[in-house]
Amino acid sequence: MGIGPLIDLAPALPARGALIGLDLGTKTIGVAVSDPDRRLATGIETIARKNFTTDAQRVLSLAAERKVVGFVLGLPINMDGSEGPRAQSTRAFARNFGKLTALPIMFWDERLSTAAVERELIAADVSRAKRAAVIDEHAAIFILQGALDRLARL
Repeated sequence: MGIGPLIDLAPALPARGALIGLDLGTKTIGVAVSDPDRRLATGIETIARKNFTTDAQRVLSLAAERKVVGFVLGLPINMDGSEGPRAQSTRAFARNFGKLTALPIMFWDERLSTAAVERELIAADVSRAKRAAVIDEHAAIFILQGALDRLARL
């Protein structure tokens, strides 16, 4: 179905069906999933990255278990709107991942998501060690929830 901005691919999504949100880190991938009505994002896993094939197969198996209809990838755009190496790495992951699935892969601007999540976890008095363990999964929730909120307004 394609790879592109959420706003461009949203009209082609079925009326119902869960979405998976991914926060692609260098060492881990945070994974969140929505309910079929796309109201609420929930964290499901943090994948320790090994290699593309292994990581992609894990994401695809989670998608199959939950019968998802699309993927939302956080796109780490710089504050000035430019794209650096991390954004290019996310686009490369999407291109390769797109060869393994017919489901849409949508980008969502994730500027400040990790910083926002870190502030929330600090406010909740979560220890540094525990924050490190859950930050990517929580960032995936933040990314997916932002995309769900936007979809609800379309």
